[in-house]
Amino acid sequence: MSDYIVVFITCPDQMVAQTIAKSLVEKKLAACVNITSQINSIYFWQGNIEQDDEFLLIIKTKSSLFPELEKAVKEMHPYTVPEIIGMPVILGSEDYLSWIDETVKD
Repeated sequence: MSDYIVVFITCPDQMVAQTIAKSLVEKKLAACVNITSQINSIYFWQGNIEQDDEFLLIIKTKSSLFPELEKAVKEMHPYTVPEIIGMPVILGSEDYLSWIDETVKD
């Protein structure tokens, strides 16, 4: 398994996105969080097709921190089932990956 992951989380508005992003960086659970401009999501929920505008967080961290990151997000996120998806980093700049190591918790 890769030591590094990128985590995707959708948020209902920019305020929630900024709150989660700032908290994850402050707690050293993420080295960097990008907040995209508004995206439109179409999804299946409770028997219906839904469509909402959301903001996407793109989080760079280490795979060992995923459980703690997931717990922190669930405590702050207003969704019943928030999207929290981690994907392995297969390749990355050595300098950038070293920076992640120096920035997040051990």
